[in-house]
Amino acid sequence: MIKRRLRIIAFIVGAFYITGIILAIEAAMTVRTPQGAIAWSVSLVSFPFVSVPAYLVLGRSKFEGMADVFEDRRDEFERLLTDIQKELDPWEIPPTKGPSWHAAMTRLSGLQLTRGNQAELLINGEATFDSILDGITSAEQYILFQFYMIHDDGLGRRIQQALIERARNGVRVYVLYDEIGSKGLPARYIDELRAAAIEVSSFKPTQGARNRFQLNFRNHRKMVVVDGKIAWVGGHNVGDEYLGLDPEFSPWRDTHVRLEGPVVQQLQMAILSDWYWATRELPEANWTPQPATERDLVAMIFPFGPVGNFESASLFFSAALHSAKQRIWLSAPYFVPDEAVMKALQLAALRGVDVRVITTGKGDSLPVYLAAFHYIEKLRGLGIKFYAYKPGFLHEKVMLVDDTLSTVGTPNFDNRSFRLNFEVTSVIVDRQFASEMEAMFETDFAHAEPIDPDSLSDRPLWWRIGVQLSRLAAPVL
Repeated sequence: MIKRRLRIIAFIVGAFYITGIILAIEAAMTVRTPQGAIAWSVSLVSFPFVSVPAYLVLGRSKFEGMADVFEDRRDEFERLLTDIQKELDPWEIPPTKGPSWHAAMTRLSGLQLTRGNQAELLINGEATFDSILDGITSAEQYILFQFYMIHDDGLGRRIQQALIERARNGVRVYVLYDEIGSKGLPARYIDELRAAAIEVSSFKPTQGARNRFQLNFRNHRKMVVVDGKIAWVGGHNVGDEYLGLDPEFSPWRDTHVRLEGPVVQQLQMAILSDWYWATRELPEANWTPQPATERDLVAMIFPFGPVGNFESASLFFSAALHSAKQRIWLSAPYFVPDEAVMKALQLAALRGVDVRVITTGKGDSLPVYLAAFHYIEKLRGLGIKFYAYKPGFLHEKVMLVDDTLSTVGTPNFDNRSFRLNFEVTSVIVDRQFASEMEAMFETDFAHAEPIDPDSLSDRPLWWRIGVQLSRLAAPVL
């Protein structure tokens, strides 16, 4: 009996070490950063009992299987994309006639800047959800509703009832959510939607043999499209805290944008791509752009995700920052930039660009909040201005470059958004919209306290140790 147990133990130990060696080889070949490849390879060989399960859950930075799923219906999708492209052609701006970053971003995203659009800046939760609820009420054909986080609270139930009301009036409604972001969403909430003939699905990131154990990939997008005519994208999720009703984080500071015009079809493509991955179904949609009547601004949608050979989020922000000549103002609740973005910020400051970064003065995650101070200190001595927003929690993900380029979307300035999450941002090239962004930033700066990077080294030792430990954990936070 003892010998048998020893043989079983020896087999288990051997299996862990062999698996660790195999996974270490895979990590050395596939992990995107040299530091990550070395860390995983060494730990998998040295401590396989801990590292093998951790690697299976957290180790990969590339989402598997999405391209294969679309390949299964390649002919159908090629015909659809050809038809969509014909509709968008009259509104697209050739890369050679756009800004300096346009050609590269077109190749990365497969999308182009379009004209004939309108954008309305929605500051904070009441403006955002009043607008979205008005849009839901106006729906005649279909509603595509996708959020990272949906709560069963006051706002969540208002949204639920509005969607149910439209579904009972013959409007097709599709609701997509992320399992981790919406982990507290009760089955009752979903059942009530389905009882009204609403199609509901989680994103299902663990589909496919290679994704079975992965918890690292999340769909962080927040998007709504109504009838292919109007759309919304930005930082808000569906929850009472986003209306400033959480005493701990109130007032909540966030931003969305309401869109009209051909850019709506681009956002619709992002939602339906996620829906197809989750359900293998592709709902019928309106692909005929309806140009805005009041404005003619230039805009595009840029989806990011852990697929393909390039880190599209990091490349997009690096290109935008490198294009700056006068100003870079950005809002980042989680300021944990990668090396490429750090260098772009450094170079911009050295060129004399007015670089300002506003982050939250009250974090909802202590490790991520502390990690930001490492990067703030690394950028000292360059004249970059840092601000901590004080009234409440700042959650918006927006950027203003010079007097024309604005972004409003879902990605944070951190490793998770750059490499692990599915994200999306609207890119708006328009002076009037940029002036509205400028006014919004100025108001936020007025409600913030400056952060002096030179003073951070004077803080207590325990605080500085916490910052460094948090920085080391930043890649998986």
